[in-house]
Amino acid sequence: MASLSESEGTNRGSMWELDQNLDQPMDEEASRLKNMYREKKFSSVLLLRLAFQSLGVVFGDLGTSPLYVFYNTFPHGVEDDEDVIGALSLIIYTLTLIPLLKYVFVVLRANDNGQGGTFALYSLLCRHAKISTIPNQHKTDEDLTTYSRQTYEENSVAAKIKRWLEAHAYKRNCLLILVLIGTCTAIGDGILTPVISVLSASGGIKVQNPNMSTDVVVLVAVIILIGLFSMQHYGTDKVGWLFAPLVLLWFILIGSVGALNIHKYDSSVLKAYNPVYIYRYFQRRGNSDSWTSLGGIMLSITGTEALFADLCHFPVLAIQIAFTLIVFPCLLLAYTGQAAYIISHKNHVSDAFYRSIPDAIYWPAFVIATAAAIVASQATISATYSIIKQALALGCFPRVKVVHTSKKFLGQIYIPDINWILLILCIAVTAGFKNQSQIGNAYGTAVVIVMLVTTFLMVPIMLLVWKSHWILVITFIVLSLMVEIPYFSACILKINQGGWVPLVIASAFFVIMYVWHFCTVKRYEFEMHSKVSMAWILGLGPSLGLVRVPGIGFVYTELASGVPHIFSHFITNLPAIHSVVVFVCVKYLPVYTVPVEERFLVRRIGPKNFHMFRCVARYGYKDLHKKDEDFEKMLFDCLLSFVRLESMMDSYSDSDDFSLPEQKTEGSTINNAFLTEKTNNAMCSNGDLSYSSQDSIVPAQSPLRGNSLLRYSSRTNQTVSDELEFLNRCKDAGVVHILGNTIVLARRDSGIIKKISVDYMYAFMRRMCRENSVMFNLPHENLLNVGQIYYI
Repeated sequence: MASLSESEGTNRGSMWELDQNLDQPMDEEASRLKNMYREKKFSSVLLLRLAFQSLGVVFGDLGTSPLYVFYNTFPHGVEDDEDVIGALSLIIYTLTLIPLLKYVFVVLRANDNGQGGTFALYSLLCRHAKISTIPNQHKTDEDLTTYSRQTYEENSVAAKIKRWLEAHAYKRNCLLILVLIGTCTAIGDGILTPVISVLSASGGIKVQNPNMSTDVVVLVAVIILIGLFSMQHYGTDKVGWLFAPLVLLWFILIGSVGALNIHKYDSSVLKAYNPVYIYRYFQRRGNSDSWTSLGGIMLSITGTEALFADLCHFPVLAIQIAFTLIVFPCLLLAYTGQAAYIISHKNHVSDAFYRSIPDAIYWPAFVIATAAAIVASQATISATYSIIKQALALGCFPRVKVVHTSKKFLGQIYIPDINWILLILCIAVTAGFKNQSQIGNAYGTAVVIVMLVTTFLMVPIMLLVWKSHWILVITFIVLSLMVEIPYFSACILKINQGGWVPLVIASAFFVIMYVWHFCTVKRYEFEMHSKVSMAWILGLGPSLGLVRVPGIGFVYTELASGVPHIFSHFITNLPAIHSVVVFVCVKYLPVYTVPVEERFLVRRIGPKNFHMFRCVARYGYKDLHKKDEDFEKMLFDCLLSFVRLESMMDSYSDSDDFSLPEQKTEGSTINNAFLTEKTNNAMCSNGDLSYSSQDSIVPAQSPLRGNSLLRYSSRTNQTVSDELEFLNRCKDAGVVHILGNTIVLARRDSGIIKKISVDYMYAFMRRMCRENSVMFNLPHENLLNVGQIYYI
C-alpha cells in the first residue's frame, strides 16, 4: 500500500476518532423513547371479573388435588381415627402457610410486571445486579420503560449482597444453575400434572364398576391425554370462556359435598383445626410412617407453583381475591369432608372422593371432575410452553417453533415439538406406572424442588428489589423451610418408589439447557474478540475498497457495536458488496416485553456517502416473532423513517447555527478536510419515531449567509429525496440477508465430557433447531450464510 500523505494521515486519525464516537451503543437514542409505554390499570369491576376468570387459568391444578391426596397419604389403609385427624391438620396448615401466606401474599408480589415463574425472578434479579450471563447486554437497555434498576446506599445490606453476588463468576453460574434446576423441574411438573389429574379423574369409572380392570382406567386416561394434547394447536382462547365457570362449578361442588359430609358423618373432625394434632400425629405413628406419609400430604399444595408461573393476564389483587374468597374455603371444606367420610369408612380411603359423593349427583360430578382435570392439565401445559419460551429468549434452550394461538392474548402460545414430547412422556408415565401412589411420589418430588428453588431466589429478591429488612427475610426463610424441608426429605425417601421420574426428566432438560447456554455464550465471546474495528472499515473509503453493487445487504450479528468478523471475512473473499449495508443486531433482554414504541434503534454509521447503517432490534422474553410480520419490511421502513427524520433534524440544527453570528475557525485548508457537525440518529418502530443527535464527521461546508438558508433547505430536501429514491432503487435491485454460521467445536486437548457436549450434543441440537432465518421469517432465496469455525 502506498504511504499515506499528511492529509491522508489526518483523515485516518479522524476515522479512528469516528470509531470511538459513532460506533457506540445508542445511549441518547434509547433515552429519547423512555416512558412512552404505559401499563394498563384495572377498575374495581374489571378486577372482580378478572378474579372470576383467573379461576379457570390459575387454580385448576390446585383445585383437583382432593382427588388423590388421602389415597397417597394412606396407601395401605387407615387404622385409627386420630391418624386421619392428624393428616387433616397437616393439610390445613400446609395450605395456610404455603399457598396462602407464602405465595398469594408474598411471592406473587415478586412478579416481573405481571410475569411469574423461575425465569421471571431471574430476569428481575438480573436488572438489579450484574449477575446475568446473557450476552450483548448494555446500559442503554436500562432506559426501557419495562426495565427497572435501583440504586443502593453503599453500606446497606442490599449493596453488600449485590457486591457479593457480582464479585465472582462462579456465583453467577451457581445462580443460573439454581434457576435451571427450578425450570427443568417445573417442566417435569408439567408432565406429571396431566398424568395424575386425568388418571385420578378417570378412576371414578371403577367406583361404580368394581370388577373393571385397572387397564381400562389407564386406557381411558391415555385416550383423554391424546385428545388433550392433540387439541393444543387450537389454543385455549377458543374454549377459554368455559374454563372459569367450569372451575367455579368444581369448587362449589367439592365445597358443598365437603360441608354435607361433615354434617352427615362426623363433625368432630373439625378439631383438626387445632395444630396440637400435628404433634400427636407424629408421636402416634412413629418417625418412619409419619415422615413417609408427608409425601402424600405434600400433594395438597400441588399447583401452587403453577399459580405463580401462570401469572400472565391477571393482576395480583385479582388472584388474591379469588383464592381467599373461593379457592381456600372450598379446599378446606373438601378435605375436611373427605376426612369425616374416611373416619366412618376406613376401607374406602383409596377412592374416598368419589365414594363420598351422593349417588344422585355421582355421574354429573364425574363429568365435572374429568373436565376440571383437563383444565388443570391445560394450565400446566400452557405454563410449560411459557417456560420454554422464556428459556429460549434468554439463550438457554434450542430454537424451536413458537406459534400464536390467540390474536387477543400474547401469552397463549403453542410449541409443536414440545407438545409431542410431553404427550409421549405422559403416556409413558401413565402406562408404565398405572399406580396413582407411585405417580404421586414422583409428582410430590417435582413440586417440592420447585418450591425450594423459589424460596432461595426470594432471598435476593427481598433484599435487592424490595429492600426488605433482614429480620423479615429471615422470618420468610424460616417459615418456608420449616414446611418445605420436611416435605423434601419425605419425597427423597420415596425416590425408589417413583420419585426418580421427575429427577430423570429434569436432568435431561438441564443438560440440554446448560450445554446450549454454555456454547451460546462462547460463540458470543468469539464474536466480541474477533470483531473488526469500524475505523478499518471506514478507512477503506466509500466503496469499502470493493465494487458496490446495487442492492441492500442486511448483515446479522449479535454485536450491538463494532463490525462482525463474518463481514470482514465476506468482503475479504468476495470482490463486491451491496450499495447499502445495514448491520442488524437482534437481542433479547431480561425484561418480560419491550414496548413496540421502544423496540428498534437505528443510526447511521459514517458519512452519508458510505450508506452504512446499524439497527438494533430488542425483544423481551415474552415477545414473539409473529408469522404475519415481515421482518425485512420492518427493517426497511425503519431505515426510510430514519432518513426522513434525519433530514428534518439537519434543517433544524442548521437553521439554529445560521442564526448565530459568523465566527472564524482555526485550522489548515487541506483537501478533503473534515469538520465535526451535528448529524442525526433516529429510532423507529412501526412508524413511531423520536430523534437525537450525535457528533459525526462529514465533509466541510462553506459558510452560508443571509437568504442562503432557503437555498440550503431546498438542497437538503432534494438530497433527502435523492437518498430515499436511492434506497428504494436498491431495494428493488434486491435484498440479501447475510447470516453467520459459526460452527463450535471442542479443542483437541479438551476432556471427553466437553467433547461429547460440544461436538455431539450441541452440534445435534444446532442441526435440529430452527435457523434464525426461519425465526425472523426471512425469504430463503435471499439468504447468504458465511461459515467459520470456532474452537473452545
